[in-house]
Amino acid sequence: MPDGALSDLKVLDLTHYVAGPYCTKLLAGLGATVIKVERPDRGDPMRRIGPFYEDVPEAERSCPFVYLNTDKLGVTLNLKAATGVTIFEKLVRWADILVEGFRPGVMVRLGLPYEELEKVNPGLVMVSISNFGQTGPYRDYPLTDLTAQALGGLMNEIGEPDNVPLKLGGYQALYSAGVAAFTATMTALLTREMRGAGQTVDVSILEMVAYTEWHASSYYAYNGQERRRLGRYNQWKVLRCKDGHMGVVGQFPIIKDFVGEALEDERFATPALRHEHSLEWGAALETWLSDRPKLELYHSGQAAGVPWGYIADMEDLVGSPHYRERSFFRELDHPEIGSGSYAGQPFRIGDLPSGPWAPAPRLGEHNAQVYGKLMGYGRDELARLHEMGIV
Repeated sequence: MPDGALSDLKVLDLTHYVAGPYCTKLLAGLGATVIKVERPDRGDPMRRIGPFYEDVPEAERSCPFVYLNTDKLGVTLNLKAATGVTIFEKLVRWADILVEGFRPGVMVRLGLPYEELEKVNPGLVMVSISNFGQTGPYRDYPLTDLTAQALGGLMNEIGEPDNVPLKLGGYQALYSAGVAAFTATMTALLTREMRGAGQTVDVSILEMVAYTEWHASSYYAYNGQERRRLGRYNQWKVLRCKDGHMGVVGQFPIIKDFVGEALEDERFATPALRHEHSLEWGAALETWLSDRPKLELYHSGQAAGVPWGYIADMEDLVGSPHYRERSFFRELDHPEIGSGSYAGQPFRIGDLPSGPWAPAPRLGEHNAQVYGKLMGYGRDELARLHEMGIV
């Protein structure tokens, strides 16, 4: 891999599913050497979550896993065996950072609490990502992306006011927590440099959702105002056009100047009237949009200062000239599923290169490289460890 901004950084990845792997994906995409440690028998549970390439549900064909684990070395290790723990401690001696995503208390039960690991590596930064954090009355409760969005207050603001709250699609809470963990990791590294000692980081998925919605809780704390779902009455509207939908922000004067006669109506003359007749002005604008294509609307509107955008489908995303100009998407060839486009890093650091450069590892793909070349285990010893179910 090219020398990225973090090319001197060494990371152990003991995470699974989404939040932790996304954190370590960001580190790896900036050049850090990331070793993903998986169970020998089944690996990361995300390998069993689809969609799967060609709808074949096999461990190496999970599209989410393939996306989340680019640029990483992959090894297998049984941490429930004493020999596995010994090997892992040798990896800890090598690493700068350990990112783990187990339930609180699991690392202790494995005999791998930070108090023991810092004896092996006093400068170790250990990042723990969990549902509710390492402390608190809910710390052992299970959590999904849906319940994180619900308990964090986000869903209270999404949907129609007279209907049930709605969830944002995909794994938005988990990806946000991955970004929080990445940010916290880099902050802990800076703190280590300033104070000369290792650090622990406690990342709560739930708290990241609540933090993202800080304004709602602040409004309530200061003046008792509770934000409600506005749905179609919101100033932010999604309206149909000829070949899709437009996302429209409620900056009415700018839109009216651009659209013209279609929005000339006394009911829309003031902010108070527009709030009262929100559905009517949305319908009037949608009628005007209905025979115009999204790309034409986007570019002509932007040229006139209208801050709107079309709702991009996957073809729009991968074919965007803007992404192409910035080399945001990169083609990678995976040994099981072939060539595909992968999203790159969402930021640039000067002129330093960033990934992805390499596809996600197959289960245990780099055992020989890591345990052999890096740690000095011979071929016969590795074969014996494999037969014992350690690697």
